[in-house]
Amino acid sequence: MIPYTELEEFFSSLVTTAQARGITCAITSGMACVHFGVAATTKDCDVLCDAEKSDDFLKLIASTGLRGLFPNYRGNISPPLDARWMRGGWTSHFTWKTPPEDTCLDIFGVAPRGSSPWQQELRGIYARPNVVAEMKRTNREKDWPYATALGGHMLNEGDAQGWLHLYDVEVLRRCAKQSPPPDHLLDLRPLLRLFPFADTLRVKRLLLAERAFWSELDELRVKIYQHHLRPYTSAVRRSSVSRHNLPITEAHALRLECAADHLPLQPLRDYGLNSMIMKAKANVGVTVGPDVLDWLPRAENHFYGL
Repeated sequence: MIPYTELEEFFSSLVTTAQARGITCAITSGMACVHFGVAATTKDCDVLCDAEKSDDFLKLIASTGLRGLFPNYRGNISPPLDARWMRGGWTSHFTWKTPPEDTCLDIFGVAPRGSSPWQQELRGIYARPNVVAEMKRTNREKDWPYATALGGHMLNEGDAQGWLHLYDVEVLRRCAKQSPPPDHLLDLRPLLRLFPFADTLRVKRLLLAERAFWSELDELRVKIYQHHLRPYTSAVRRSSVSRHNLPITEAHALRLECAADHLPLQPLRDYGLNSMIMKAKANVGVTVGPDVLDWLPRAENHFYGL
């Protein structure tokens, strides 16, 4: 495995070069968590890139070598890095075939669960903690401690939005000893109205409901994209079966053709953003209980950019 310090230097250089060329982009997710001191290491890199700069970023990626190796799209499943699909929340995946494990890069045009323009929340080559924490509200159990750690990091820096990202009852109670959550956050996250969180069991149950809600919403999001990816992936496989090791420019052109036939530009909006929220809430009502629904956070503003 390539040492983390080498990966960090490589991707930091890539994003620094991109920004110097006028490409608005930022490292997010695991590598950002390491930078903010809430994670020890990670094996790959996630980057947010302004959709309108997709072509420029693709050219930079294609010309950027790692240990003498140049990248290509990862497998058959990756959508093309193109503004039309990036604006709809699709993610492009690239890989450098470094032994013994590939070095991977995932590129987002829209921050999943983002509530504000991430382009205005940069900290150098990194997305700000608020953006990273929102992206960590996933259906993966391992992501929730990072969201909480980022929330605590934000509060330590004097950023009250950190209150929106605490999912551990003891952390909530500890932070409550410092200062109360500001009033303007109470409508976004009704659980904060229970400050100072004396009823531990009730808070635990509502935290469980919140996490279940975000998890259901993320799982539904993933299923919507996967539904459309199946015919696309098959088309890419058929188109490339006799053309192995295509240069990235040819692989990109092939994927554009397949995407035009099989990938809708706005799959989540086609499904209905409100329909997604209502379905996620209904599922939480079944798994946790209908009495928690009024305490769930507002999610309507967490589709920014779509």
